[in-house]
Amino acid sequence: MGKQAGVALEQERQEAASKKMMWILVIGILAPLFDTTITNVAIDTLARDLNATMSTIQWVMTSYLLALGMVIPLTGWAVERFGGKPMWLFSLTVFLLGSILCSLAWNVESLIFFRIIQGIGGGLLMPIMQTMGVRASGGQKMGKTMAVAGLPALLGPILGPVLGGLIINNLSWRWIFFVNIPICIVAIIMAWKRLPKDESETNTQRLDLLGLLLLSPAIVLIIYGLGEVGTNNGFGHAAVLVPFVAGVLLLTAFSIHAFRKANSALIDLALFKVRSFTVSSMLLFLSGLTTYGSMLLLPLYYQQIRGESVLISGLLLVPQGIGMLLTRTLAGKLTDQIGSRPVVLVGTILVLLGTLPFVQAGTDTNLIYLSVALIIRGAGLGAIFMPVMASAYLDLSTKQVPHASSTTRIMQQIGGAFGASMIAIILQNQLAAQPTQDIAARAIAFDQTFLWSLCFTALALIPAALLPRVKKVSSVK
Repeated sequence: MGKQAGVALEQERQEAASKKMMWILVIGILAPLFDTTITNVAIDTLARDLNATMSTIQWVMTSYLLALGMVIPLTGWAVERFGGKPMWLFSLTVFLLGSILCSLAWNVESLIFFRIIQGIGGGLLMPIMQTMGVRASGGQKMGKTMAVAGLPALLGPILGPVLGGLIINNLSWRWIFFVNIPICIVAIIMAWKRLPKDESETNTQRLDLLGLLLLSPAIVLIIYGLGEVGTNNGFGHAAVLVPFVAGVLLLTAFSIHAFRKANSALIDLALFKVRSFTVSSMLLFLSGLTTYGSMLLLPLYYQQIRGESVLISGLLLVPQGIGMLLTRTLAGKLTDQIGSRPVVLVGTILVLLGTLPFVQAGTDTNLIYLSVALIIRGAGLGAIFMPVMASAYLDLSTKQVPHASSTTRIMQQIGGAFGASMIAIILQNQLAAQPTQDIAARAIAFDQTFLWSLCFTALALIPAALLPRVKKVSSVK
């Protein structure tokens, strides 16, 4: 009995230390997540104040995303080589420097360049956070760990558009970047003082330079090509096809290279031999169609069909975030108790039910009715992300965790770019197909696009049914 009590006490101590560390990391990740949603809201204002065309100002977002995609493959090696805490502090410092420079930008060209610096810091943060969280938990109670890790991703869509609207309506656009500075400073101080040092020795393995030269450009080209879909009204344009095909070819070349190098490659492809990781990666990609696509579609519906302002549109989307918060903790607990499969299946069904009212929404659909639908939709989204992320780390070794964090983030980024581009082109085609361009016709176009989004969400039921049904006794080994 004494031995069992000692084991239980040690587990409680580890869980408390893990939870404390995760909350310190959450503070740091808030800045890049808020930054993305706030900057999205401010694009029109930036174009006007910096005397830039929309095609140019889009690079304020694109440069950030491309820089983010470029550095993600590096995180696994960097954490192994230098340790989690030093890399976390480095990433926060780079993001802080990028934010300060962006707030001081004197024209659109300088802002685009400084956003690249921001993207380098932001791209490193999320995979490092996941790696440190999984290692600290020892693979136990992954549902709770991911529930804390996923909190900023839920708060961003709730508070970001509202905060962005308030800044745009009342302050200079420079405050979009000023708000990051105090968050980063607090996060750096707390991490410096309270994050534990890495207990394991750092790995002296050399960087897989050829793998980096293949994989980073591949991700950048694929994301860039998908980002050009909306601008060029379809996939059949050189601006879309050339970078996308080049990216796929580089990705194929990296896969061949990685198989040859095995576990010394930049990304260990042996991860995909683990069923739970492969299925989770598929779901993370598909989540781009439901999450990132809706982040584009829902605000546009309220602004273009309902005629709401940016601030009011942000406030009308708050119910979706509330729904996410309602299921976050419960989804984490249930994942630890019964496995991720039933939780994700129920979550996906809730997303379907919450999206259905928008398939028939018009110019005067009751806003309370739509808000309730958004709460249900948000509850479903909140029940999907954490269990999927927890499943991704089942049956992985400690050495594989950094590689898994980089790979899952890559899947999310490419899936997000794919989802946003698909929804954008479907909406444009539906708008072009309407015989008139009055509000009623545009509402029909939005209804048809929401129907497509509904179908994409239903596809996720297939891999969700392949997730683990029961809790595994051992996770990270």
